Amino acid sequence: MAVQQRRVSKSRKGMRRSHHALRATTTTLCKKCGKPIKPHRVCPYCGYYKGRKVITVK
Repeated sequence: MAVQQRRVSKSRKGMRRSHHALRATTTTLCKKCGKPIKPHRVCPYCGYYKGRKVITVK
């Protein structure tokens, strides 16, 4: 089993965890209906992607 040899300081622990922060997901507006959607995805509200009808929505 690995056992630490020295205590890790608060500064070093914080530097290691500096990349662990969560980011908010980016959203764009659908060109057809104007609702916020994830980029590069088919709009789940109207079914359009890049100005073309891709899926039919109920």
